[in-house]
Amino acid sequence: MDEEPPPPPRDEIAQADLSRLSVDEIEHRIGRLKAEIERLETALAQKRASRAAADAAFKL
Repeated sequence: MDEEPPPPPRDEIAQADLSRLSVDEIEHRIGRLKAEIERLETALAQKRASRAAADAAFKL
């Protein structure tokens, strides 16, 4: 029995119909997305720092 892997999750943000949103709703959404980008950039910086520390520890 070969099972196919599940499809990748649908990117709700990219697929949304923006034509039905008001200016205020779009501005609110942009604010939420900017906050999420900031959160992701912080997580990325932490992971890079952790990896750099690990790489330095194993370069004996």
